[in-house]
Amino acid sequence: MRDWRQFHTLKDLAAAIAVEAAELQEVFLWQGTGQEAELLAERRGDIEAEVADVLIQCLNFAAAAEIDVLAAMARKIEENEVKYPVEAARGTSAKYTELGVDGRVGA
Repeated sequence: MRDWRQFHTLKDLAAAIAVEAAELQEVFLWQGTGQEAELLAERRGDIEAEVADVLIQCLNFAAAAEIDVLAAMARKIEENEVKYPVEAARGTSAKYTELGVDGRVGA
């Protein structure tokens, strides 16, 4: 065992998530959107490793904060269903505040 949990403060884990996400972004930096499929094919191993790093740090954060990840995800999906009703959100990237619906959870 590496005994790294002593370093797993919420502040540092939140920073680690951002750092790992930035490393994932870096793979795609300065690439055109039309190049994504080619880049994915060429660098799949690197991309998979960066995604894994992001997920590992997210799970480390959840463990340190005692967050039930599956329950939190289920709640967020339910909230998004209210904020982004299918009839208003289908085919658009508009934020819920721009959809012309009341996106308040529990409204």
